[in-house]
Amino acid sequence: MGYPERMRLGIDFGTTRVVVAACDRGNYPVVTFEGPDGGAYDWFPPLAAVIAGRRVYGWQAWSLQEDPRATVVRSLKRILADAGPQTPVTIGGLEMPLATLLAELAGALRTALTEASNLPGKRGELLEVMLGVPAGANSNQRFLTVDAFAAAGFSVLGLLNEPSAASIEYGHSHRATAKVKEHVLIYDLGGGTFDASLVEMDDRSHAVVASEGIPMLGGDDFDGVLAELVMPDQEELSQGEMFRLVEECRMRKEGLAPNSKKLVVDLDVVRPGLASVTVPVSDFYDRCQGLVEETVHAVADLTSRTQSLEAIYVTGGGSELPLVARLLRETYGRKVKRSPYTRAATAIGLAIQADQSSGYQLRDRFSRYFGVWREGDSGRLMRFDPLFAKGTELPRVGGPPLERQRTYTAVHNIGHFRYLECSLLNEWGQPDGAITVWDEILFPLAPALREVADLAAIPVGHAHLGQQIVETYRCGAGGELEVEIANRSAGYLRRYRLGRWGAGSPPIVPGKGGRPAAGRRAAAR
Repeated sequence: MGYPERMRLGIDFGTTRVVVAACDRGNYPVVTFEGPDGGAYDWFPPLAAVIAGRRVYGWQAWSLQEDPRATVVRSLKRILADAGPQTPVTIGGLEMPLATLLAELAGALRTALTEASNLPGKRGELLEVMLGVPAGANSNQRFLTVDAFAAAGFSVLGLLNEPSAASIEYGHSHRATAKVKEHVLIYDLGGGTFDASLVEMDDRSHAVVASEGIPMLGGDDFDGVLAELVMPDQEELSQGEMFRLVEECRMRKEGLAPNSKKLVVDLDVVRPGLASVTVPVSDFYDRCQGLVEETVHAVADLTSRTQSLEAIYVTGGGSELPLVARLLRETYGRKVKRSPYTRAATAIGLAIQADQSSGYQLRDRFSRYFGVWREGDSGRLMRFDPLFAKGTELPRVGGPPLERQRTYTAVHNIGHFRYLECSLLNEWGQPDGAITVWDEILFPLAPALREVADLAAIPVGHAHLGQQIVETYRCGAGGELEVEIANRSAGYLRRYRLGRWGAGSPPIVPGKGGRPAAGRRAAAR
């Protein structure tokens, strides 16, 4: 492959695999990596490990899976939803901020791209990247993703929702000459998340009509179901044994064919001396069916919005489970089309979007409501102010940010801003469904407090000082958010990136009661 000096890439930072596609003069090949065993892989492992007090990532961590001295953690993407940059993560007794962990992982990817892949390059060469995030990713996940890759030396062009990226790959592969406006439903079941987007396609212009998602449902959960079937009592397993159990189940699951009748899981790799366990595939599917049906229900909600559905385009590694296609086809028949690049469709779409000469235009939308709690009725109640409504069209990549303003006269000495995102609003306009609560912002509304460093130590009280306050919220093309709060009367302001900064968050200890990393359980070595 011949590449220009300035390389542009699409990176799908997945839960169980990172896939990279490159821009090569109108072609978008998937990058292959050289593994420690000398093999060629079209993915990079998003693993972190600690051995002898030293942190290693990617292929180095992958090579330590059988080393009893190492602690290896998989499915790191699943801890992003409700953690912040300074949230401490503990692996093998070594604690580090989450931002450090993610930046070092992204750095290992960059090293692998420049030194151990078929992507020619040198250290220090500029790599411009378009990054994928789940459609339901909250603003914090988006910030953490961008920040980690920027800290690792990548030049981040922007963020794109994963099903939106897959829709671009679909248009490039299947609708290169199509002129008729149609709707395509992107069904993206990855290792850790499920996303679906209904996309209106017209030649090279794509508009997301609506998106739905299930943030903690993916192939990891199928692995966990199988692990519980073959070993119901897992309480006595060490971190290493739990990691090996889930990895063994993942490999057996990925080996299933539509006509498979049984699964044989070798528990000797988990703990020497344990016997193999045989599970009827029908039993495994019975346990997984409820999970898959959740995704089918989400699809039904979206397809009900159109009378011109061209296809249901199935992508994501988790969708390779034969049960998924079977349940979809029972409802949608021949409209179900599996991507020939199930694991790479998102990365290819991201690379196409990164390619300025491709001509694709995408109009994406907010997949959640974002807003702030405000005091109402003279302090007797709190009401939710949805600053950006679900379905609001996002700005174009490279275009000016979307803005919202709120102007009022302050009635408190300190502004206590409590932000959140939610998937639904109830009949009274209050947050409902999946809710993500952010850390809080304190702003000195009273000019006398503008230089006070610790506003948390001062009680919030009513103070009618006649100060005009202006809040300006800005949203970028990738859904990233910031706010500028200004006291116009006194002439000062502060800017904040909105997210969950997690300074007081409890430590995450994968595999030891922390947030789940696989199969609704953590899987760590």
